[in-house]
Amino acid sequence: MLKKHSILIGISMAVSLLLIATMLYPGGSIFDKSSIGFVWSKNFISNLFAEKAINGSDNPSKIWADAGMIFLSLSFSQFFIRFSKKIPVNHAAQTIKYLGVGGMIFSFLIVTPLHDIMVTISSTLFLISLFYITVFILKSKLQLLKFFCVICLLIFYYTLYIYGSGEYTSLPIMQKITFLSIILLILSLEYFTKKEDFELK
Repeated sequence: MLKKHSILIGISMAVSLLLIATMLYPGGSIFDKSSIGFVWSKNFISNLFAEKAINGSDNPSKIWADAGMIFLSLSFSQFFIRFSKKIPVNHAAQTIKYLGVGGMIFSFLIVTPLHDIMVTISSTLFLISLFYITVFILKSKLQLLKFFCVICLLIFYYTLYIYGSGEYTSLPIMQKITFLSIILLILSLEYFTKKEDFELK
């Protein structure tokens, strides 16, 4: 039972730890350095990983946020490994597995001072893996997941566009929307797909 639901359990623990971190964040954002606490529409998740909060206070949320990212990275890595076993085309399966896991390693390194470059690398690897998954979903009869995959890709690309443009006003909100949509997609792919869905005709 634990093995069957390990990805769900890991993601649930990750989200719980990150939520605790948001409750412990002292305050401050790039929009208002004197704000109190974690403001969902103004703060970035990355604010939780800093030694010091933006308002200058020691940041007790860091240890919780770091732990959350460990669970999230491990859970997503496990998903890519499991999902790759459902894909009948070997090179595609290997791409999904290795780039997906690689993306998660770099994703965890987002908690370090190398945040910006790690975001670029992890996002690129993750999107390539997700693109491969989407191709196989589009070839299947999983109609709802086809829609969900495409929507998640568009949300992710739009968020990266905002990030690259430097127009950060809506970025904190889009970051949370992207985060939630990816988690829901990963869980949907984990529970509602099977190897037979991708068998070559």
